[in-house]
Amino acid sequence: MCGIAAFLDYTKTSSLNTLQAMTRTLHHRGPDGEGFELVQKEAFCLGLGHKRLSILDLSDAGKQPMKFGHLTLIFNGEIYNFEEINKELIRLGHLFNTHSDTETLLHAYQQWGEKCLDKFIGMFAFVIYDENKQHIFAARDRAGVKPFFIYQKENLFLFASELKVFHKHPDFEKEIDLNSLAAYMQYGNIPSPHSIFKNIRKLGAGEYFMLDINTKKLIQRKYWNIYDYYNKPKKNISFEQAKEETKSLLTSAFHYRMRSDVPVGIFLSGGYDSAAVTSILQANNTQQLKTFTIGVPDIGLNEAPFANEVANYLGTDHHEFQCTANEALALIQKIPYHYDEPFADSSALPTMLVSKMASEKVTVALSADGGDEIFAGYNRYDYLLKMLPKLEKLPQIAGKAMAGVMDLIPSNALPYFKHKYNFHNRYEKMKGILRNPNAEAIMLSLSQQFTDAQVSKLMKTHIKPLDTLYTSNELSKIHFSPLAYMQAIDFQTYLVDDILTKVDRATMFASIEGREPLLDHRIAEYAAQLPDEFKYHKGTKKHILKEIVHDYLPKEMMERPKQGFAIPIAEWMWKELKEHVNHYISEEKISQQGYFNWKVVEKMKRDFYAGKKELDFKMWYLLMFQMWYEEWMVAK
Repeated sequence: MCGIAAFLDYTKTSSLNTLQAMTRTLHHRGPDGEGFELVQKEAFCLGLGHKRLSILDLSDAGKQPMKFGHLTLIFNGEIYNFEEINKELIRLGHLFNTHSDTETLLHAYQQWGEKCLDKFIGMFAFVIYDENKQHIFAARDRAGVKPFFIYQKENLFLFASELKVFHKHPDFEKEIDLNSLAAYMQYGNIPSPHSIFKNIRKLGAGEYFMLDINTKKLIQRKYWNIYDYYNKPKKNISFEQAKEETKSLLTSAFHYRMRSDVPVGIFLSGGYDSAAVTSILQANNTQQLKTFTIGVPDIGLNEAPFANEVANYLGTDHHEFQCTANEALALIQKIPYHYDEPFADSSALPTMLVSKMASEKVTVALSADGGDEIFAGYNRYDYLLKMLPKLEKLPQIAGKAMAGVMDLIPSNALPYFKHKYNFHNRYEKMKGILRNPNAEAIMLSLSQQFTDAQVSKLMKTHIKPLDTLYTSNELSKIHFSPLAYMQAIDFQTYLVDDILTKVDRATMFASIEGREPLLDHRIAEYAAQLPDEFKYHKGTKKHILKEIVHDYLPKEMMERPKQGFAIPIAEWMWKELKEHVNHYISEEKISQQGYFNWKVVEKMKRDFYAGKKELDFKMWYLLMFQMWYEEWMVAK
């Protein structure tokens, strides 16, 4: 993987030193090399910087910025089908000097313009400068695997793989967007296309932009949308035919992600998604695949026995990493720097740990994210599909009364349930569901920690809710189903802004490339058109994917409750992190910042310490913001 950084400065005050400083903040994304291009024109200066993690064509021929005629490119990602595209381009008269997908991308753009994006199977974020047309063309892959940030104010544009790049430009103004901060407190991340800072936005998944340098006119368009496939009629085929076609797509996608000139491994949890990737690849490979798993037994996070069982059955070269709670706790201080925008998914910790371990053996690691969104694997889908018919029959006054009673009873006071996985978080969300039981409201409630009313009380100033894809109405009423609605929303929100952000920063923290084989757009497109019952069948989530896995692994080995990367954040904040919490969430700090209402924060903190475990996520979200603030907003 790589990191990109760029500026377009109409004041012409940006220098090569500035470009180098910006780019070198991304050393962890590309420790194998760097390159810079400074273009000085009468009306502007343009800087293009690149940090390289060598994956394909390890020679200097693959260095960036790369030029082809009047085009100059900086590129983060992989075009997996570049060899097939090369053959087509050669037939059209193109000649290649490298075995690099970077050169393929340049030639493809020269040949087809923005339509080249339709050709690519891959993950990418790139910037192309066209000297003849005085245009900048930039794009992000369909699923949003690779990040792309844009800063735009007056006479300055900045582009980068990570926000920390912008802090190195002397004209960058870091002003917190309070509406985005409120959204972070609801979702645990900043929903796209928004950012924690004013004047910054994220280029959306499946989007590109064309910037006319002379007129400063920027046209942004979506070239791929998952709703285009959910809005098609469902395929009229048998389950067995769908299974075979899905398996064929999976096999193609997985093999593409093995293309590399450096060692490749797989993150293996023992669950269905990573088992699908591992089993299909190992079945078609004579060499042992390297697999990796993480366990933190003393906090109850230990997928190692399940992963070992799968690895032994498939015959992979398996590596198990056991770490202590203290090792996981020590990484908390690194989250604000590496995630450089407030980010509260605590599973970032084990993901960083397993990435660090894998980096000792491989440079590329396959991660099985996307299976839950594409094949309907989340417990909340199961919950909604089972409960929605019952909730819709419940009188509204009864639902509100039940939620009121739950407000008075802490989740930790319920003896049997309090030991169930993620019960406390679900208990809190259930209150919102009871108060407004329809598919759209339930999905929003399941996605948020704070309701609009709660976050309004938390914030000291008036907040305007952000326009986000959580409230998208792009799903056609003709093709509407609660399951399709939830899957499409998750694919464009939680997947991009939480899961993929988590894996990108965690793998880059360890300077390895994370690849997402289940997020091949062909799989997403196909699965969106499958009948709901092929994915959710008689209470079985991910039905079709599980049936495929059962062709390689015994059903009795695989069938067990979904575990997830559950970090005991409540226990940590009650014990090991209590001083940490008191330091960051203090009246002094909260009052100095002026963002939050201290009385509301104080009550939440007091209730949490009094045993309301269901407040753990709210407290964790606040703690992660406070730590981020000290990292990036406090002068050092």
